[in-house]
Amino acid sequence: MLTGIEEVDWASLGHAYGPADDVPELLRGLASADPAERETALDGMYGAVHHQGDVYDSTLACIPFLLELVADPAVQDRGCIVELLTSIGGIELDDDEELDELGSEDEEFIPAANYAMAAAAIAAGADVFLGLVSDPDPEVRLAAPCALASLHPEPARVLSLLRERLTVERDTEVRLALVAAVGRIALRHASLRAETVDWLDWLARAAQDPGLRLAALAQRARCAPGDIPDDVVPRVTGLLEEIRTSVNRSAAPGAERAAAPTLIGQVRELLEEHAAGRPAPWTEELLRTLHAALDDRVDDRIALILAQLRSPDWGQRSDAIWLCGGLIRVWRGRYEEVVRLVGAQLQDPEPRLREAATSFLERLFELGAPAADALASRLAAGPGAAGPGVTGPAGAAHATGQSPFVGRSGRDGALLALARAGDARAVPLLARALEEAEVRRELLYAVDGLGPSAAMLAPLLRRRLAEVEFDERLYDRAAPLLYALAAVRGAQALPEVLRMLREAPANRRDWVREAALRTLAAFGPAARVAVPDMRRLLAAESASVATAAARALWAAEGDRGDVLPALERWLRPGTSSADWCAAAQALGEIGPAAASAAPALRPGLVSRDLWVRVRSAAALWRVSGEASASLPVLLAAWEENRHARVDIAECLAEMGPAASQAQLVVLTELTRRRRHNAREGSSGSHDIHLDEKLLTLCRAALARMERGAF
Repeated sequence: MLTGIEEVDWASLGHAYGPADDVPELLRGLASADPAERETALDGMYGAVHHQGDVYDSTLACIPFLLELVADPAVQDRGCIVELLTSIGGIELDDDEELDELGSEDEEFIPAANYAMAAAAIAAGADVFLGLVSDPDPEVRLAAPCALASLHPEPARVLSLLRERLTVERDTEVRLALVAAVGRIALRHASLRAETVDWLDWLARAAQDPGLRLAALAQRARCAPGDIPDDVVPRVTGLLEEIRTSVNRSAAPGAERAAAPTLIGQVRELLEEHAAGRPAPWTEELLRTLHAALDDRVDDRIALILAQLRSPDWGQRSDAIWLCGGLIRVWRGRYEEVVRLVGAQLQDPEPRLREAATSFLERLFELGAPAADALASRLAAGPGAAGPGVTGPAGAAHATGQSPFVGRSGRDGALLALARAGDARAVPLLARALEEAEVRRELLYAVDGLGPSAAMLAPLLRRRLAEVEFDERLYDRAAPLLYALAAVRGAQALPEVLRMLREAPANRRDWVREAALRTLAAFGPAARVAVPDMRRLLAAESASVATAAARALWAAEGDRGDVLPALERWLRPGTSSADWCAAAQALGEIGPAAASAAPALRPGLVSRDLWVRVRSAAALWRVSGEASASLPVLLAAWEENRHARVDIAECLAEMGPAASQAQLVVLTELTRRRRHNAREGSSGSHDIHLDEKLLTLCRAALARMERGAF
């Protein structure tokens, strides 16, 4: 076992954390009879030798030994080692990716050549995977198909083997893995794609179990996304119903594993918890594959999600919510019924379903309105409420007065969703939350969408601000409260705001002062008592503080005498982009009264920095009404950076008829299905809200342009 391992000079090799002299111990750990030791070793391999997918020289040196371990039937948990090898050798570089372009003098940089060498080394020994498709261990059989599809140099041979194996394999998840591997081969090898798509089409309609047909349909869609059958929605919903009624409801529990304090173990436990109690948890991945293939066929995807949300199976409804999270984040569409049905899940006795629904609704802002009644009902039920017919642990929690509603975090999430939807029923609940020891900061930032009804929160916000201590958490605790006070125009808190402004200690002082000044600006003339402080801070060395002081002073007095010079000093050569933008924005907010600052803004129109150009152009329009100079800059920036479109659209809406030449740009944006800020693989909590704001502004701009045309 592991012959020759001592002959490798491991200390001369490296991994993510330095010399690789600990790798022999990790490799031996993978072959240990102790499950905890095997898991710890596997965690070490992913954590250091294959850290975040990297391939080091030590990773390359491990490959022969990993292949040896996989080939030895006496080694346990070989499926995990197969997955590790698949990950090491499965990174595919584009054909036009030059290795020398990826090279670097940085010693920490992993050259692309390592990935190519890893793939070649594993491919040379990939015949070991051929015999694993019939291994007695189902975990090995589960991992082998993907390894073969990704790493074996003879795809036609592998394709035949996988299809043949499907006729004798009886484990459901292994059968699904075989079909997924067939689809992977078709995607990677164009010469085999046509025949594979035909075979998948046959399998999707064959007299097979519904799970296998769904897998075949998903892979067929993945391999030929331009030729997805028109009847895909009824076919998939029918298969899901067959799966629901045919799969054994008492699924066998997973194999016992010793607990190990490893990341690998934590991830496994989370996955097991997610799948617990679900007879067919594998449908989630099949549907994810299908949704990815459907891509911009938003109406079909919504129809699938609606069908799932109406299923008697809570697991299918939970899958639908997570899938819809990915859909609504990227694509615009009519989601009213989806949101309403997601809201209905808040009454379900299954806590995981309620958690999924709450998490989804939190990010919707105004799109969450169809679920407002359900959110309000859930919150009104109180902390001891349970869904109808609750039995088991949830019912026990109800009997003892404990909330099954995912604890306080679930309540706060539902309240956040209701507040972000702009529903006034959130206000008394926010008041109750403000009486508690800790308040989720996002709740305070959601106050600005609640309108005049939120004014009742001012006394509570004032009291909490008075209690904030001047310690290392000052800004984190004070800033949300100051924001909320600004939103409700709570001028009665002026003494507490001035305390923040005047007494903030050096640590993060500028941040606290800026937040306090923004609140004073919202108070307007009611903050006149703070005018001396505002005037003093006009000369601050921080542009963010000085410009915030100028805004507050203008709002309090309306006297531009000191305000304009204080802002114009940041519109000079050598000023940083952030400082210029802060001053330009402040001038734009003052509007025509700052017309004399127009010459100082003009140089910003030709800045190398896009945001300086956008802020300067918008401010120039607002102070001078000159569309001829501003509009071309704004339209060029619109095409250059999609993340600037919300700010630009706001200015176009103000311009109205003066921006008529932007009509086609605005119309084009309104007809796009993809959200302007959609990012693959990541998202921000406000992404949907910002895109919906862009659409609202575009509609307003178009309406004003069209009115001006008549």
